[in-house]
This record gives sequence, C-alpha cells and structure tokens, in this order.
Amino acid sequence: MPREATLSTNEREFILEALRQDKRLDGRAFEQFRSLELSFGDEFGVVDVQLGRTRILVRISCEVVIPYPDRKFDGIFTINTEFSPMASPAYEVGRPNQDETILSRILEKALRRSSALDTESLCIIAGAKVFSLRADIHVLDHDGNLIDAACAGLLAALLHFRRPDVEVSGAEATIFSARERQPIPLSLLHHPLCVTFSYFDGGVISVLDATQAEEQVREGEVIITMNRHGEVCQIAKYGGVPVDALAIIDWTNKALVKVKEMHKIIVATLEEDAKKRNLGGLMAELSAENDR
Repeated sequence: MPREATLSTNEREFILEALRQDKRLDGRAFEQFRSLELSFGDEFGVVDVQLGRTRILVRISCEVVIPYPDRKFDGIFTINTEFSPMASPAYEVGRPNQDETILSRILEKALRRSSALDTESLCIIAGAKVFSLRADIHVLDHDGNLIDAACAGLLAALLHFRRPDVEVSGAEATIFSARERQPIPLSLLHHPLCVTFSYFDGGVISVLDATQAEEQVREGEVIITMNRHGEVCQIAKYGGVPVDALAIIDWTNKALVKVKEMHKIIVATLEEDAKKRNLGGLMAELSAENDR
C-alpha cells in the first residue's frame, strides 16, 4: 500500500530540538502563517489556494433538484473532497484515507452544520425545486495544514460564486442564464475559518500552519473554527496526548487574530477580482460600440 515517506529518527530529533530552541526549519515564528494566495478562475466559484507549497483547487457548481422530503424549504449543500496522487504518494484514487475523512468532517461542521450558508435562500418552489450546491475540493499538493487552506478556499469560493437568477410565477419557475440576467451571490450568514494548532512536548510547544514534516513529528492537533466576530463554531481534537484546558483558551484567542487576518486577505482578493471583471465588462462594451 502506498504511503508517505517517513522521517528518519535523526530528522525527527532535529525538528524537535529546533522547536525546543524556539526555531523552525523554514525560519518562521511559531505563530506565523505561510503566505496565503488566492486566485480566481474565469468561472464564478473556482478558486486556486496556495498556502506555502500546499495547493488546493475548489470549485462550486449548482443545479436545480427536488428538495429532501423533511426539508422542503431548504436548498442542498454538499462538500466533496478528492485527494490526488500527485499531491502525495500516500493518496490513491477511490480509496479515502484518514486525512480525507478528517478534512471532510471538519469542513462539514465548519461551514454546513454551522449554518454559514443560508440554505433557505436556495429554495425556488417549496417542496418542488431548490438549488443544490456542490463544493469539490481537490488537493493538488500536500505540504501540511490542509484543513486551514481548504477551509479558506471553500469560504472564498462560496463568496465568489454566483447562482442563476430565478423568476417564479405560481407553480412555474424560470431560471435565467448569465446572459439574460446578472447572477446572484449566495447568502452567507457568517464567515467561519479554521486555525490548526500542532503541539509538541505535551502541549508546552505549539505552532501554527505546520509543514508536512512538522505534522509527522507532532503529538496531536487542535482545530479551532471561528468567525471574525469571535464566535467559536467548533473545537476538534483527533487523538494525541491530552492538553491543558487553559492552553485551549489561549489558542482560541490566538486563533481569532489569525481568522481576522485570513478574512482580510480573502475580502481584498475578492475586491480585486471584482474590479478586474468590471473593467473587462466595461472595456468589452466600449470596444463593441466602437466596432459598430
């Protein structure tokens, strides 16, 4: 069975000893993230996320379906993760591993179960027609901290996506294409983001945005999901040695600072993309008028 190349004993001891001396291999501070870069595709809802050498592609798609019988007034939102073999030798197509399972669960709780997306706004005709949103998350390159990068990419993709405009007349619904009417942005009630703390030496040492090498050495991880208003959506801890409750409180305060920083980056990138699209539309109209 394929697996990731493991660190040697000397490499593990070197990383741990460096952390004990307040140093990381890439020279970052313990609470410093790598550079977060977002680039949007030509389609709405397509986002390429790069966090250091970790790279993830997120795509939002939409279709009209019949709602669930017990939720007639709610649209449908599903999240699908795919780990490509090009991201890591440990991943195989069609064989989900532990990383993929954890990532799916965290994102489900962070964005779907926290009601970040207003699913009632996706309803067209109660009990008959609703919009079904599907988020496809493709891991292209894995160099640690997949959860934080994927959550930032998914939130950015939802903010960037536009659904078709709809006109309802009685029991009939007309769905307009992008050429007929301007698509409509989604209704997001809040913007949750994940911050992962990797800890060592029983929680005495903790770092943010761990690389793949640091993840192989850590004793455990704590994922804190919250929005920029300081509202905690979830705190998840998978295995590892126990950590002190006071450490969790301290990490929550630090997570809020990072959430605000990431949110600013996402908003700024969205504004830049909107300006480019508006400029392109205006220039296209002017050129078409000149041609006539």
